[in-house]
Amino acid sequence: MAANVYEGMFILDSNRYSRDPEKVSGQVAKVIQESGGEILVTRLWEERRLAYPIKGHRKGTYWLTYFRLPGERLSEMRQKFRLSDTILRMLFLKVNPKIVDTLVAHALAGPAAMAAERRSEEAPKAAVALADVAVEELLVEEPAADGAAEPLDVEEPLDKP
Repeated sequence: MAANVYEGMFILDSNRYSRDPEKVSGQVAKVIQESGGEILVTRLWEERRLAYPIKGHRKGTYWLTYFRLPGERLSEMRQKFRLSDTILRMLFLKVNPKIVDTLVAHALAGPAAMAAERRSEEAPKAAVALADVAVEELLVEEPAADGAAEPLDVEEPLDKP
């Protein structure tokens, strides 16, 4: 059976991670490889306060991993992760093969590139401009009952944030 690419997001015990980051994050890669998987990229996402306590922890370290694994081995790997004391939560998503390269490249770019994107003031302005163009294109014409196109009757322009 062909191996699928998965995105794994793990919430790790922040206390244990801060004492020995290589050992704790290495556990994730070790379990994946023992289950027959291949690590594409693995890295720290961020450390943050949890919305609610998980196993008595109020902070968690988010760890992102992209890996290739046969689908039938996923449940076995999940069970190994459930038995780990350092992993508070985990989530696996099957990645569409068309976007694997893009996601892996983005993950390799690291947190510095992501922080720069967030701070960029041009990104929100560009998103608003693209949204305005898309809305205008949708509002240009509406098909009439006989199939001919008629302009829409728009009384007020859309509010811009």
